[in-house]
Amino acid sequence: MRPFVWILSFILLSGFVFGITLKKENPNKDKLLLEIISYVLDRGHFDPKDINDVFSENAYMSYLENIDGQHRFFLKSDINSFNFYRHLIDDEIKNTQVEFFNLSFEKLMERMSQVEGFYKSLLETPFDFSIKDEINLDFKKASYANNLTELRSIWRKRLKLNALERFTSKKDEEVQKLEIDVSYVMKTDSELEVKAREIISENMDAFFERYNDLNRKDWFSIYINSIVLQFDPHTSYLAPNDKDRFDASMSGEFEGIGARLQKRNQEVKIVEVISGGPVWRDELLEIGDIILKVAQPNKEAVDISGMRLDDSIKLIKGPKGTQVILTIKRVDGSIEDVKVTRDVVILEETYARSSLITNDKESFGLIELPKFYVNFQDYNQRNAATDVKKELEQLKQKNVKGIILDLRNNGGGSLKTVVEMAGYFIKEGPVVQVKSTGGKKEVLKDIDPRIVWDGPLVILVNEFSASASEIIAAALQDYKRAIILGSKQTFGKGTVQNVFDLNRMITGGTYGDLGALKVTTDKFYRINGRSTQLEGVKSDVVFPNRYAYVEMGEKDQDNPLAWDSISPALYKTFEGLNNYEYSLSRSKQRVKDNPILTLIDEQALWIKKQQENYTYSLDFTSYKATRESNKTYSERFKKLGDYESSLEFQWLPEAGLQAEVNDDLIIKRKRWQKSLKKDIYISEAIEILKDLSTQLSGNNIIAEVKN
Repeated sequence: MRPFVWILSFILLSGFVFGITLKKENPNKDKLLLEIISYVLDRGHFDPKDINDVFSENAYMSYLENIDGQHRFFLKSDINSFNFYRHLIDDEIKNTQVEFFNLSFEKLMERMSQVEGFYKSLLETPFDFSIKDEINLDFKKASYANNLTELRSIWRKRLKLNALERFTSKKDEEVQKLEIDVSYVMKTDSELEVKAREIISENMDAFFERYNDLNRKDWFSIYINSIVLQFDPHTSYLAPNDKDRFDASMSGEFEGIGARLQKRNQEVKIVEVISGGPVWRDELLEIGDIILKVAQPNKEAVDISGMRLDDSIKLIKGPKGTQVILTIKRVDGSIEDVKVTRDVVILEETYARSSLITNDKESFGLIELPKFYVNFQDYNQRNAATDVKKELEQLKQKNVKGIILDLRNNGGGSLKTVVEMAGYFIKEGPVVQVKSTGGKKEVLKDIDPRIVWDGPLVILVNEFSASASEIIAAALQDYKRAIILGSKQTFGKGTVQNVFDLNRMITGGTYGDLGALKVTTDKFYRINGRSTQLEGVKSDVVFPNRYAYVEMGEKDQDNPLAWDSISPALYKTFEGLNNYEYSLSRSKQRVKDNPILTLIDEQALWIKKQQENYTYSLDFTSYKATRESNKTYSERFKKLGDYESSLEFQWLPEAGLQAEVNDDLIIKRKRWQKSLKKDIYISEAIEILKDLSTQLSGNNIIAEVKN
């Protein structure tokens, strides 16, 4: 971002002098790192925080959550000794001291060693799955153990739950084998219980092997991130290895399952399905799914619930063509095993694509845009803006009466492409306002008076439409140029981050690689002056979906920047969109009267209820009954998959396609067309376009508006 240049210049200039001073005063690398990071954040962050007692307490709680969020290691006495530093971390930051970290790290190593010393003995005694008991996994409300005896008891319960899950799965497998072969002799419950404990023991061995491989610097990175997280959820410290992974992900060339993971509330959750990856291509996972276990072919699954995110990712990633089996807890609470064939992200699948939609001899167009892509080295190469323009022109040649721009699950991308793309639908004018560190404001405008498409337009969004997607949706909503159809609001990420190499701060030192810092430096504002931060873009027509009551957006992250507003830019609303209010009222009434949407809302409430349940039975009968009850209730929602519209879809080969159309691509596009027929969002969008393209006289429809 251009506004950040002057900040970097200032920091780099200061860094030369700063580096010399640091070398003399702080030979310890940890202290050096702490001082550099606090220095950069204070001068480069969009909204620098006061490092005070409140900041200290929040960083303290975040750190404990990150290293022992499940309360598996520390005792109450340990926490009591740590509490001395609850309001002193701010002082330690200012004085570049790490006494609290040293104390907590040493105690953590001691407690982990003690647990490693007794978990095997806990697994030597068989579990009795007939005893009525339960466990609550709401770790935020769980207390720490008073002593080691109580800690052993806590571990025993958690190991029993893990074993019960394995036992139940193995028992189901035995029943399935008997159904296939009536001569099969099923294993006894005792044999299955023994096998379950063996698997848990192997997983625990692997768990401690991974933890023992961690160095002090790995734990210090967690401490640093607990501090920088207090500034906002997108500011983070990238240790040298993390920086390498970040660079690889930004290049788009990586192998794996094609999903971005986040650990929150001690769960590994899918937060993004990467367009073009195997998970996206085969529709295997959804945002919000939780990965419980990971298994390699012909090997027992490994429980990752208590594992560091990096270690979980190592198990999941792998070379192209290999398989991994993920035990997934769906957003509706159901649990299933999903087999994924690892692959590289296929770039062709990340590009804009379009479909011609026909209904009652009328034609409409759909453009699906997975992200706002660009070649940062050469903007003249293929990018989202030029590709969408080609798709618009291709659809215009088909004489479509209206166009749908699908930005669902589009996490953002290039700001330049957004501004250019918005200009295809409006005459020249402002598109977005950007405020940078230091308060400088810039209005980014479309300066081309030409309009590529001036007909009816509907934009589809959901909770995962973020950043750049929110900018174009907000701009076209403010101009009253398009009707926004989708979730109650979009994600709500109205900030920009820049990555700063910390090694450039030091000259002549022998500290090794210091890593990098990803810093929030800018904030987006709509042309009406309101920030997209937190509140996102509110849909004109709210469409129920299964994520409606699940915490997914920016507002549900830790320490998000606040919403605010600035003065609006000068702009005039679009005058060529007919029947705007009429179309809105008609759509809202259809949504209200549609029984399918009522069922979707019921499903969303059910999902919320499932996600708020932290209590699990520890006896087989109750545990099995709960699973069966949940499965039976969730069956009622399967009828949602039966929906199919009467619309006809014809794939239009991508206007920007540079490779030849092969059989593989044709198969993928046919599958895409099939999924579009089952997409109720598309069906309602077409009805809105019909209303927008109809000329009214009073309350009577008299003729269709010429395109």
